[in-house]
Amino acid sequence: DTCTKEMSWRPTYRSSKFRNVYGKADNREECFDGIPITRSVHDSQFCAVNPKFLAIVTESAGGGSFLVIPVSKSGRIDPHYPKVCGHQGNVLDIKWNPFMDHVIASCSEDCSVRIWEIPEGGLRRNMTASALELHGHTRRVGLIEWHPTCSGLLFSAGYDNKIFLWNLEIGGPVKRIDCHSEVILCISLNADGTLLATTCKDNRLRLIEPRSGKVLQEADCKNHRVNRVVFLGNTRRLITTGVSQWNTRQVALWDQDDLTRPITEEEIDGLSGLLFPFYDADTHMLYLAGKGDGNIRYYEIHKEKPYLQYLMEFRSPSPQKGLGVMPKRGLDVGACEVFRFYKLVTLRGLVEPVSMIVPRRSETYQEDIYPMTPGTEPAVSPDEWLSGINRAPVLMSLKGSYKRPDQKALRASKRERRAMVVHGIDLLENIQPKRDSELLKLFFRQQDELKRLREELNHRDTRITQLELELKNLKNDCNSRKDSRSVPKWHIQ
Repeated sequence: DTCTKEMSWRPTYRSSKFRNVYGKADNREECFDGIPITRSVHDSQFCAVNPKFLAIVTESAGGGSFLVIPVSKSGRIDPHYPKVCGHQGNVLDIKWNPFMDHVIASCSEDCSVRIWEIPEGGLRRNMTASALELHGHTRRVGLIEWHPTCSGLLFSAGYDNKIFLWNLEIGGPVKRIDCHSEVILCISLNADGTLLATTCKDNRLRLIEPRSGKVLQEADCKNHRVNRVVFLGNTRRLITTGVSQWNTRQVALWDQDDLTRPITEEEIDGLSGLLFPFYDADTHMLYLAGKGDGNIRYYEIHKEKPYLQYLMEFRSPSPQKGLGVMPKRGLDVGACEVFRFYKLVTLRGLVEPVSMIVPRRSETYQEDIYPMTPGTEPAVSPDEWLSGINRAPVLMSLKGSYKRPDQKALRASKRERRAMVVHGIDLLENIQPKRDSELLKLFFRQQDELKRLREELNHRDTRITQLELELKNLKNDCNSRKDSRSVPKWHIQ
C-alpha cells in the first residue's frame, strides 16, 4: 500500500509504435559538401527539397542566389556549380511546388517573388531569367507558401505587413490581406487550404479566411510570445513555438475553434535560438529543431492527455542553421524511414541528411506507418478554389515505391539499431533531463530495456543449463562404453 501511494503521482504511460524511432545521419559521402551556405540572419530554413532536387540559399555578392542540385548527386560540390541568380537582393525563402518537381518559388529583399522552372537533370549554366516575376510588395518579401491543394496559387508575406495571394495562371495578385500591424513572422495553411494561420511581431496569433482576408479569430499571446505556427493536419489544432514570460523556449497546443487560451503549454529549455516546428500528419509526430542547436526533439501528438508525449531526441555536435524536409513520396519506404531532414551546417559548408527510422524486423511493406498521403495531383484549379470550391488533397499510396531491402543491408541496419540502443542507454545515463516528464519517459524506457535484458539473460541461463546436461549425458555414455570394453570375457555370464 505504501508503495502504491508513493507511485500514485506517476502519469499514464502510453505505448506507441513510434517510441523507438531513432535518428540516423548519413555518411559523409552521402552528404553535400563545399556549399557556401548563406550567412543571412533572417529566420528562414534557407533549404527546400523534393524527390528530384535539393535547393540551398547561398552566400553571394551583388544579388541573391541559390543552388539547385539533383538529390542523387551527393558529395563535394564544385565551387563553380551553376546557380539560380536572377534576384537583385538576398534570397530570403525558397519553396518547391508540391505538384511539380521542376518548379520552385523564391522571394527576396528586392521586393519580388519569382517562379523558376528547373530543367530535367539540373542546371548546366547560371539561370538568370525566371518563368514569372511577381511584383506588389513595397518592402522585402520574407515568406512564401504554396497552396496545399492547388498548384497555381501562392501566398507571400512581406515586411510591408501584407500578405498577397498570387494566381500564377494570370501572373498577378487576386487578394491582398492587410490586417497585421507589424511584421509577419510565420504563415501556415491547413490541409485543404481553407484557413490561414499567422504569427506577428505584435504577439498575436490570427486565424484568417484566405479568400476574403477576414480575421476569424485572434489570440493575444502575452504569456507566450509566438514565433512559429503550424496546423496539425486535419485535427483542427495548431502548434505554436515561442518564448515564455521567463524567457524560456516554449511550445503551445491550440484548438482552432477557440483561441482564447491554449490547450496546453510546455517549456522546452532556456536557450535563445528560434524553435522550428515540423509536423508529420501521417504519424502524428511533431519535431522541434532549434536554430543553432545540434539536436532535434520529437513528440507524438494525442487528442487526449498527455497531448504532447515526448519520445526522444536526435543529438549532433553540429549546429543547424536551417532544415529542409523531404516529402513522404521521396522517403526510403523499405528502410521504414518516416521523416528526413536536410540539415544546413554553415561552419562546415555541409548539407547533412538525417533520417528518422522506425525499427522493424519485417521485410514487407509496413502499412500501419505509411497511410495514404498527399500526392502530386492537385485537387482543384485556381479558378475553382477562388470561386469557393473546397476539396481535400488527392491521396496516394507509397506501396508502389517499396523496395525489399537486400539481406546485406538488412543485417547492417540491425547492427546499426543494436548500436543505437546501447548508445541510447549511455546517453540516458549522461544527459541531464530538463523536465520531470522527460525524466519519467527515460525512466520507463530504461525499465523496458532492463526487462528485455533480464528475459534474454534468463533464456541464456536456461540454454546453458540444457547444454551442461547434454554434455554430462555424453560423458556418462562414453564412460559406460569404456567400462563395457574393459570387462574380461570370463566375467560375463
